[in-house]
Amino acid sequence: MQLESMYQEIILDHYRNPHGRGLREPFEAEVHHVNPTCGDEVTLRVHIENDTAGDPILSDVSYEGMGCSISQASVSAMYDLVVGKPVPEALETGEHFMTLMQSKGDASVAEKLEDELEDAVAFAGVSKYPARIKCALMSWMALKDASARALSAAHPTTTPGGAEA
Repeated sequence: MQLESMYQEIILDHYRNPHGRGLREPFEAEVHHVNPTCGDEVTLRVHIENDTAGDPILSDVSYEGMGCSISQASVSAMYDLVVGKPVPEALETGEHFMTLMQSKGDASVAEKLEDELEDAVAFAGVSKYPARIKCALMSWMALKDASARALSAAHPTTTPGGAEA
């Protein structure tokens, strides 16, 4: 029970002191996601730059949102985990968070993902409550959406004649 209490404190701390909050420029893509079940909302922007090898890096993620402590704390914890990371690595972290949300409170899953998810592992308890999982996942789905939009805008698919598909 002591671990759950510590996790609740981490979630409340991210809710009260959100990291990365505030919409910033420049950005390559902006998305707005809503959880219709409870009314949580997030508008999320991603700014992607290429590293020296030409690989895309999430150089900034900015957001505004409203909703429950879980949805707002989740986007703050996500910000800490993905900014400065290569896009594929950030999206893989999102997949690991999804695994945590599907664990139904299995402590062994949380323990296995603790090093990678850092503060986001605090949402392990949320996975016991199906109605709250969408709250925790909303910002991660927005990140996936915005990253895909930003990357497709930077590298539009072309047909053999050179025209955009």
